Amino acid sequence: MAITTAITNSYKQEILEGVHASTDTYKIALYTESATLGATTTAYSATNEVADGNGYTTGGKTLTGYTSGFASSKAYITFNDPEWTSATITARGFLIYNSSKSNKAVAVFDFGSNVSSTNGTFTIDLPAAGASALIRIG
Repeated sequence: MAITTAITNSYKQEILEGVHASTDTYKIALYTESATLGATTTAYSATNEVADGNGYTTGGKTLTGYTSGFASSKAYITFNDPEWTSATITARGFLIYNSSKSNKAVAVFDFGSNVSSTNGTFTIDLPAAGASALIRIG
């Protein structure tokens, strides 16, 4: 089982089809090291997601601050840093998905190792808008 960082294949095609919009609701869900996620992931699934409770809710958190643009020959999207407060979480990676469009997968990210918080704030520090933004096409 593995989490492999990728913009999903389905998202790339759906962009060309006009499926996703800036006004949609995007979510981020955390996954354990037992998850199998990557470029072929097509939709959110609760399988091997971090367990509900201890500051985390299954299905993840709604992302805010949708920002898109173009820099250094790359189109990009990023969001505000998501955080879970008073959380006891261990996660290996995360999935960004579009809950407005049948939970279609957007991108998968692997932390590289398990990341934990113990009754503290679990924050994912997303890259700023620009050429190194979270989701880049180009």
